[in-house]
Amino acid sequence: MDALDALLATQDGVATTGQLLELLGRRRLETLIDAGNLVKVWTGVYAPPEVDDLTRLRGLDLRAGQRVPICLATAARAYGFDTEDEVDLHVLNPAYGQLRRADGLVIHRREGAPLRMIEGRLATTPAWTAVEVARSLRRPRALATLDLALRTGTCNRQDLHMAAVEQFGRRGIVHVRELIPLAEAAAESAMESEARLVMHDHALPRPELQHRIVDRDGITWRVDFAWPDRRLAVEYEGFDYHSSPDDLRHDRRKRNALSRINWRVMSIVADDVRKRPAEMARDIATDLRARAAA
Repeated sequence: MDALDALLATQDGVATTGQLLELLGRRRLETLIDAGNLVKVWTGVYAPPEVDDLTRLRGLDLRAGQRVPICLATAARAYGFDTEDEVDLHVLNPAYGQLRRADGLVIHRREGAPLRMIEGRLATTPAWTAVEVARSLRRPRALATLDLALRTGTCNRQDLHMAAVEQFGRRGIVHVRELIPLAEAAAESAMESEARLVMHDHALPRPELQHRIVDRDGITWRVDFAWPDRRLAVEYEGFDYHSSPDDLRHDRRKRNALSRINWRVMSIVADDVRKRPAEMARDIATDLRARAAA
């Protein structure tokens, strides 16, 4: 196996069928494939098991004879702001070659799209990628993508504005252009982004995100959404919330500490955001009015 290991090491863990046949012979190659020691990455390309996105990209590079540029969700994942867990690889057709679409592979043409290097591979720029991905998503998920793109620090709001201008006239650009002013780097999860959009769509005052509150004992607590002038906070609780007794004790301490300094803390969950958005917004609005009158 030393010769096979050496070949894979020189080619970033991938090899063509022709190379493997020349090195191992057909019978030995078939034995390794049947045993699961080598798995097909693409037609004519094999690798050791546990293939990840990087291995799949390296397999494409080997087929194309050059590094294949990435775009859309694959570029978003490389930059750290893929919110949709897209399975397919999205790549640009290389300049001097021709790739064919296959299961798990989507080929795009993006003449004029700005590119930059990331980890030795060309990719559409972060802002362009964020806007292009957001254009294909529903408004709540589009905002989540824009939020996370800002949070990663790979681009800023002006970059997003410019990318939206560059993609003028393309499908979905209108709602993305409207969402860019709402995007916030402080948003810590996609569901928080969705909840914030519900608040905006129902004309609630814009909350402060990840607001810090100091209690009577000098302990600082952080809340997801806050209206400090009303001393009202809203916390998003995910499905894994209170996963341990320590989490539950921390939550009780937090709520008790904030209650003692006259803060009201509301909780919301995914069903509130997605199934009962009007009711959720109405409850928040009611509390905002009540605390303004108190």
